[in-house]
Amino acid sequence: MARASRAIWGLALALTAGSLAAQPQAPTAPPAPVAPVAEAPPPIDVPAPEPTIAPPVTKEEVAPAAPPQAQVTEKRVEDPTRRTRYDIAVIQALDKVTAETLRFEAAVGRPVRWKGLIFTVRACERSAPDEAIDDSVAYLSIDSQPRAQPGRATPPAREAFRGWMYASSPGLHPMGHATYDAWVISCRAASPARPAAPAR
Repeated sequence: MARASRAIWGLALALTAGSLAAQPQAPTAPPAPVAPVAEAPPPIDVPAPEPTIAPPVTKEEVAPAAPPQAQVTEKRVEDPTRRTRYDIAVIQALDKVTAETLRFEAAVGRPVRWKGLIFTVRACERSAPDEAIDDSVAYLSIDSQPRAQPGRATPPAREAFRGWMYASSPGLHPMGHATYDAWVISCRAASPARPAAPAR
């Protein structure tokens, strides 16, 4: 009985082993090749270069180079033509209230009264020949002073304008007065013209 059961068990094992051996097996991938590890080469000893010695610098190398003689030219400064000064300024004045205008002449250094204004011309010049614009320029002092009323003291004068007026540009330095306006027309000579004094 024991032998018979052993034989059955042996037969069952043999059949199981045979069925397993008969099944197809999946192909296995070949192992990946292993790259050889390269070893680092040993360090190379490189000798340090010897220091170079620069030659000394001479004074000729440091001194500035002289320009070529052909390019050396002395710049001549020509004496600029001065403006000519005149003795009389021609001025035009306007009363803004009555629209009355008056053109008059004022000698240099002599005050001239017109209504409530006193004009004193300090200088009157015309443009020099080398200037681009032919112009007349006058330096004026204009004081505002109403005429004295009978039985009353003369009111003090107040400065209404002081500076240069240009005949070609009356709006450049205008007189700021509520009642009157004035501008330069030209300059003329009462005597032979004399050159302007040099600027200081």
